[in-house]
Amino acid sequence: MIKKEILDKTSAWPFVEAKKMLRERKSFIDKKGKITLQTGYGPSGLPHIGTFGEVARTSMMVNALKQLTDLPTEIITFSDDMDGLRKVPDNVPNQELLNKNLHKPLTQVPDPFEKFASFGEHNNEMLKDFLNSFNFKYSFKSSTSLYKGGFFNPTLKIILENYDGIMNIILPTLGKERQQTYCPFLPICPDTGHVLEIPVIEIDKKNSKIIFDNKGKKLESSILDGNCKLQWKVDWAMRWYALDIDFEMYGKDLIESAILSTKIINLIGKKHPSGFAYELFLDEKGEKISKSKGNGITIDQWLKYASPESLSLYMYQNPKRAKKLYNEIVPKAVDEYLDNIEKSKKQTEQQLVMNPVWHVHNGNIPKEEMIMSFSMLLNLVETSNADNKDLLWKFVKKYKSNIHEKNFPIFDGLVGYAIKYFNDVIKAQKKYKNPSENEKLALQALVKTLEQCNDQMSPEDIQTLIYSTGKENGYAENLRDWFKLIYEVVFGDENGPRMGFFISFFGVNETKELIISKLK
Repeated sequence: MIKKEILDKTSAWPFVEAKKMLRERKSFIDKKGKITLQTGYGPSGLPHIGTFGEVARTSMMVNALKQLTDLPTEIITFSDDMDGLRKVPDNVPNQELLNKNLHKPLTQVPDPFEKFASFGEHNNEMLKDFLNSFNFKYSFKSSTSLYKGGFFNPTLKIILENYDGIMNIILPTLGKERQQTYCPFLPICPDTGHVLEIPVIEIDKKNSKIIFDNKGKKLESSILDGNCKLQWKVDWAMRWYALDIDFEMYGKDLIESAILSTKIINLIGKKHPSGFAYELFLDEKGEKISKSKGNGITIDQWLKYASPESLSLYMYQNPKRAKKLYNEIVPKAVDEYLDNIEKSKKQTEQQLVMNPVWHVHNGNIPKEEMIMSFSMLLNLVETSNADNKDLLWKFVKKYKSNIHEKNFPIFDGLVGYAIKYFNDVIKAQKKYKNPSENEKLALQALVKTLEQCNDQMSPEDIQTLIYSTGKENGYAENLRDWFKLIYEVVFGDENGPRMGFFISFFGVNETKELIISKLK
């Protein structure tokens, strides 16, 4: 356990938010003897990486709470799978099938992948499989199951009893036209199975029924047992109430919804949970990532190219600042993860709780020595032409003979990721510079410099000689351009590894031959 005086001082956001929640919910938490946190998921499209981010961050909150209190904690991952399918996502097969089933609850829409009983179930299972791969501890709740199983019935009755008060909260936020048709309850049409947004005619509180105007035809519907579902903001408040939620984080785009849901739960008799609004992820163009558009990077893509831990670290960093999320940010995220592991080895306990990897690993930070950066490894994949892990490991061992895969599980994972990432993402983007005559002369001078070097020289000594070569060949005023030239000609990129380290690893003669091959 971390010392109390350290916990009192730390500004790491999971601890800050955990302490805030314990203050705000103290009497309620003490009464029930446990802490309940919720994450929400709308399964209208394939599980999105942002959904993982919410669970990961909430799990970091739980890790912080375990340092602050002995009370048991629970994360509820709630799927709004009774929501009607409003539009067909762009990134799924069998578009025509989905079009035929628009407006039905997601658990009544056929699975376009033909693997599960419904589209909702398919996306739920994908989410659970992914969260399980991270060993998250959570309790999965299905909206359909809780509505149809009667769990929500007591709270639905309370919602109906407070119908007028809820309408007074919601209606001022709507346009005049929408005010005329709005009802917190959405009946499931007995004929079409559609989730209907239709005007209410009469409320029967005694029998828990509502009478609607369905295109001039009266539709009588019980509000219980899954015959109706609630509009989003009212539904959110109901979940908080029925599940006794103490904390929930949500995207910045839901702040207004959270305000209204807070008013509703307070109206029906409970204090609202503590909240935390995080910024949204953006794609390469700076546009909001959307499940339906399928822009940005997917869960599967990240895990193909990098470790789960690197993704967790990315989610930890600056949750209240908008960040881009696409393929090209993966190497940087991986290297930041590796750098933070290295830093942790020399840090005090006070510093450790501010280190992102403490939160990624719940205090159990790996002690593995980092052989090289992921960026460096990507360069090695290219220059060695390695197309499988064994070949790349043989190359690494050529210069680090005392290492074995079993003792370096993190690096072993990186080896596999690097090959996939290079072939899928980097290879097609490479743009090798065709050097001018003067630039060729400078690079030929570098080849001559390397002829004076050997594999026993330190990376620092080699780096010094490269600096000197640049200064002597027209780059004395701007050594950055000198290294940019090397990177563009040799690696097909404006940026690259620290050359001294790369050469000591790749080999002096090998690097010399590599440069010569690029000058032909």
